[in-house]
Amino acid sequence: MGQTFAQKVLAKAAGLDSVVPGQIVTVRPDHLLTHDNTSAIIGKIADELEKYGVVRRDMPVIVLDHVIPAANEKTATGHKSVREFVEKHGIENFYDAGTGICHQVVVENGHARPGRILVGSDSHTCSYGAVNAFSTGIDRTEAAALLLTGETWLRVPPTFRVTLSGELRFPVSAKDLILTIIGDITAGGATYCAVEFHGDLASLSIEDRFTIANMGVEMGAKIAVFPFDAVTEAYLESIDVERDTYEPVWADGDAGYERELSYDMSTIEPVVAMPHKVDNVQPITEVEGLTINQALVGTCTNGRLADLEVAARVLQGKQVSPGVRLLVLPASRAVMQEALADGTIEKLVRAGAMVLPPGCGPCLGAHQGVLAPGERCLSTANRNFKGRMGCKEAEIYLASPATVAASALKGVLTDPRKVA
Repeated sequence: MGQTFAQKVLAKAAGLDSVVPGQIVTVRPDHLLTHDNTSAIIGKIADELEKYGVVRRDMPVIVLDHVIPAANEKTATGHKSVREFVEKHGIENFYDAGTGICHQVVVENGHARPGRILVGSDSHTCSYGAVNAFSTGIDRTEAAALLLTGETWLRVPPTFRVTLSGELRFPVSAKDLILTIIGDITAGGATYCAVEFHGDLASLSIEDRFTIANMGVEMGAKIAVFPFDAVTEAYLESIDVERDTYEPVWADGDAGYERELSYDMSTIEPVVAMPHKVDNVQPITEVEGLTINQALVGTCTNGRLADLEVAARVLQGKQVSPGVRLLVLPASRAVMQEALADGTIEKLVRAGAMVLPPGCGPCLGAHQGVLAPGERCLSTANRNFKGRMGCKEAEIYLASPATVAASALKGVLTDPRKVA
């Protein structure tokens, strides 16, 4: 029997001819992502770092993004310790506050490439499967050990195969597709599994794939990955990643799968993930009319230019409902610059949006957009857990940029097909 994507990548990294699901392998990842939590990670190994240093200066990719600008003295002190660590140890890949959200920064700066292994002390590290990378989250203790040793262990995951056909019909988007899939598989249905996407993928942009891969962990997946194709190659070329610097990997035609699912994208409709679980998915037609207080377009899930452009398209020439605060959160400085250059930001601001600096901010409830008890937020982020946006008595709903923008206009959950 053939090998899946995960089996092939991990076998090669471990120096083995083949591996099987459940097998433990030792690998040396190409990169380790950390963010504001770098200060806590290096604090675990302060003595060892002083004695041995960092094993590879090019392995860490450190991005300050979770609470930027610093919201209090504690956060500012943590940022300062990270900057001092970077300077002392000559870390080559450091992106200070304002560069963007770590996952967007990793991809748009070419650190994630086909066939590479990336791990990160953030669960949404699975995002890089959009460009055919094996990428997954690890905990802080593992990250600390990696800084010193350069290697870690991984268990070879079994694999789900998701075959897609047809095309999405605007304003239905990749967010609606992945929420539908998560609703079917459930939040824990793919725990420690790899999820491969097959089929008619040419219509899915890199932005679409990023959104889908980003939310792989919301069904419990270890990785979520797309094949390398013309879309991937064109994107990598656009960010100056040369073709001879990576080796794409994909599953064999006769690979064995734990589970297989199929979706006709032309039948997908706008959906909303209701509180307080990502897999609590309902068609927008079933929940229309529910009042919202805040709307958020952006984050690492839906903060790329195409996402902002969709929201601007829905909002252009109109005004956000007086009862709604619309927050716009570009995924990176580069995205913000593009959105400024093509007029997208102007359209959003004219419609009543508040534009936030490129970072995580309201998504995790750290600052900027924290909710009050009893309030509801409709967000393009990836999680709607109780307390996620800073208040346990608030409610978070998840949807696509088009649905969020349409709902911000009306002040209630609204089917984007009625206004787009």
